[in-house]
Amino acid sequence: MSEFLKRLASQIQSRNLLPSGQKILVAVSGGADSMVLLHALSSLAKKSRWKITVAHFNHQLRGSSSDADEKLVRRIAAALKLPVFVENAQVKRFARESKLSIEMAARKLRHEFFVKVARARKIRHITLAHHTDDRVEQFFLRVFRGAGGEGLAGMKWSAPSPWDSKIQLVRPLLDFSRADLREFAVEKKIEFREDATNLQLDTLRNRVRNELLPLLHEKYQPAINQTVLRLMEIVGAESEAVERLAGDWLRNAGVDFESLPVAVQRRALQSQLNSLGRAADFVLIESLRQSAGVAVSVGAGISVSRSPAGKVTLEKAGSVNRFGQGMRAVKFSGEAGEVMFESVMLDWKFDRLGYHKRLRAATGCEYFDADRVGCAIKLRQWQPGDVFQPIGFKSAAKLQDLFTNEKIPRTRRRELIIAEATGGKIFWVEGLRVSEQFKLTRDTKRRLVWRWRRQ
Repeated sequence: MSEFLKRLASQIQSRNLLPSGQKILVAVSGGADSMVLLHALSSLAKKSRWKITVAHFNHQLRGSSSDADEKLVRRIAAALKLPVFVENAQVKRFARESKLSIEMAARKLRHEFFVKVARARKIRHITLAHHTDDRVEQFFLRVFRGAGGEGLAGMKWSAPSPWDSKIQLVRPLLDFSRADLREFAVEKKIEFREDATNLQLDTLRNRVRNELLPLLHEKYQPAINQTVLRLMEIVGAESEAVERLAGDWLRNAGVDFESLPVAVQRRALQSQLNSLGRAADFVLIESLRQSAGVAVSVGAGISVSRSPAGKVTLEKAGSVNRFGQGMRAVKFSGEAGEVMFESVMLDWKFDRLGYHKRLRAATGCEYFDADRVGCAIKLRQWQPGDVFQPIGFKSAAKLQDLFTNEKIPRTRRRELIIAEATGGKIFWVEGLRVSEQFKLTRDTKRRLVWRWRRQ
């Protein structure tokens, strides 16, 4: 037995990843990593009495290349005398219809297929070919998203599938590098197909893999992989400790919520929001943590609040046709910040690039005179009687008339977000032009860069 297989068998046994006699579904794309995983597990199967089934998902993203991947997987599975299941899907169309990124749409469809096959074959373990380099890449992707300790801890060797908690997702190769897998593939003459899109720089993951990590390795830290993996181990252990403390408090809230460590407060709020089916982003968690008894809007007619004792409750408006009553005061602190209101994420920053600076037109971004807006604003929804003076207008007009002129449907009007300046005047209405009274002029000294996106 080769050193690679001995090392893999040792990891599987010591971590109890794949017990003897189990049925195993191996997810195989046709690339080097998954083809190595398939061959390695097949080599160990007889001794461990595993019954292996192969699953391949054709994303149909690369035309004939995707079909060639499928043919290779079918041929190798037949050569190994293993059953193989294949599914094809129009990922791009699904992504467009579901308003997901290509990567997220592909992942959703792929894993739903794996779970479907596993259920049909009464399989409880799905093996995936993630390795050390994947873990490091994922770490930086999550750093860029602002993930917490749980996210930065990264992939687990074995964890319940998000699509079926009775099925385990197992990653036996997490201790191996991409170079280790390629070396084994060459040694055993394992066939695989290269995905040319992995070299393209149009996705963040590829830029991290092909630009950022080589730069960090060459210019900053030659042992960047080992350093990141050690950091993930530390963060993961600390995150698990916080999770246990938060869980203990939720089961027996004997300690006053306000006296809990901040990290435990945040995790306790996150757990409650998750159980209520609400996305627990950092901004929302901090809003609840810092303000007991204050309702925070999380959707049309839906808000959450925290009691002084730390319990999170969800409230729904009695009628979807009511005018939105939610309001949120925001104080600008520092040079940048963000806030969530009615399923809209808003972020701002200040700069001193005045009126002379040429501005680029961008969807979801506007510019205002920061000093005219002031240091404290209010976010709310449209109310009858609101007036607004769009840029170019000589006087203010009723928002209701402006909505009619812009042909904005009545149901849509009640969803739009409005921002009031410190003096109480409206400086921004979602979807309309900027305010004449708060526009940039040659006298502007500071600029407010205002961005928004609906979740």
